[in-house]
Amino acid sequence: MITPDTAPPLRPPTSPLRRLLGKQPLGLGLSLPYIVFLAAVMAYPLAYAVYISFFDYVFTAPGMDMDHPFVGLENYRTALTDPRVLQSFGNIAVFLVINVPLTVILSMGFASALNAVTRWAGAFRVAFYVPYVTASVSLIGVWMLLFSQDGLVNTILGPLAPDPSWLVNDALAMPSIALYVTWKQLGFYILLYLAALQNVPKELYESASTDGAGILQRFRHITVPGLRATTMLVLILSIITGANLFTEPYLLTSGGGPDGASTSPVLMIYQKGIQQGNPDVASAIGVLLVIGVGLLSLASTRLTKES
Repeated sequence: MITPDTAPPLRPPTSPLRRLLGKQPLGLGLSLPYIVFLAAVMAYPLAYAVYISFFDYVFTAPGMDMDHPFVGLENYRTALTDPRVLQSFGNIAVFLVINVPLTVILSMGFASALNAVTRWAGAFRVAFYVPYVTASVSLIGVWMLLFSQDGLVNTILGPLAPDPSWLVNDALAMPSIALYVTWKQLGFYILLYLAALQNVPKELYESASTDGAGILQRFRHITVPGLRATTMLVLILSIITGANLFTEPYLLTSGGGPDGASTSPVLMIYQKGIQQGNPDVASAIGVLLVIGVGLLSLASTRLTKES
């Protein structure tokens, strides 16, 4: 029985400002600049793109006033019936099918190997990370020299070299770009896996070795399950990064060639919105891309959890 002497003290009423700021107002204050940055650089442009996609919109000179009539889903219909737009989404699907599995498998494998290295471990890690921090323009120049018609790769292959060459071949342009992006970004994902491997108990490997488990068995039954959360992160990041592909096809294949075989949706947005002056259709393509990336990320997350 609760008596007046044992009743819990009444809490003073919380002000609306206190409820808004939460229990840690200092943390909210410290994160406020980044929240403002995200709102200005990401949230506002995305919301404005969604708005533009429902109107007949064109860019005008400053000070000019022009009507932008509401057209509903007409811009989405235009985008979805444009063969070039559909081709760009097919191209990025080919890219993701090659890039995402290679990124996960190679980065996890190399991270596990580097984690076992005792000598020159720092040098090996830096060697893998250097391409990631090197400017894309310089690396693309080297890549173009290697995979040109008279490049080193074709010289080594000899009669087995493709004709037309890699970057001007309809069937090989996008796979070549996928291999380049995988190689360039591999160092970043290796570091993510290396950091996660430090949390996998060493005792598990020692016990498995004592029980006679081999390298592949330890990798399959200890390393892979122990890195599941990081694998989910790598999957999502590689899907988002791949879906935003722009620099590589723009520079490697001179703007998405040959004949649009390496055009990505983001490159198509640039061509539609900037070069052709159709920001309304370009915004519709961007919204469709965001929805597609969100669905792919959600599906990969659920598949990873179920496995």
